[in-house]
Amino acid sequence: MKAVYAGSFDPPTSGHLDIIQRASRVFDELIVGIGTNSSKLSFLNAGERSTLVTDACASLKLTNVSVSIFSGLLVNYCREIGANVIVRGLRAVSDFEAELALAHTNHKLYPDIDTFFLVTQPENSFVSSSMVKEVARHGGDISSFVPANVVTAMKRKLSG
Repeated sequence: MKAVYAGSFDPPTSGHLDIIQRASRVFDELIVGIGTNSSKLSFLNAGERSTLVTDACASLKLTNVSVSIFSGLLVNYCREIGANVIVRGLRAVSDFEAELALAHTNHKLYPDIDTFFLVTQPENSFVSSSMVKEVARHGGDISSFVPANVVTAMKRKLSG
């Protein structure tokens, strides 16, 4: 079974990697979809995000995981590549309501799609890409929130 775990991953966090690793054990093939949104200003471009996720997955030896950049509706991307499951991570109860509405909308748009929810590990429940960017911009240590390759990329991006 083919599944897609989609997001902006700007930047990819330890929470994202945890969901990727756990979902890779459930599904035959997991595609990490790097979404692009032309109305949203990204800190890292899609290519940088793709490389960071690809390298982090390679370091974890996740052989059934690939990374792809897409734009437009996620359900259209899933239909295009033949995926019938969307993986979503839940950090807190507050995430559930929005995620449930999204899952229902996706199913209405593409009846062959199901949503698979994974609850984040407690140590990642407060970690978000926005929080990581804010801490990094102010010179804080982000090494416990993101993979090592992301720490390096963030430092390079902020210094240049």
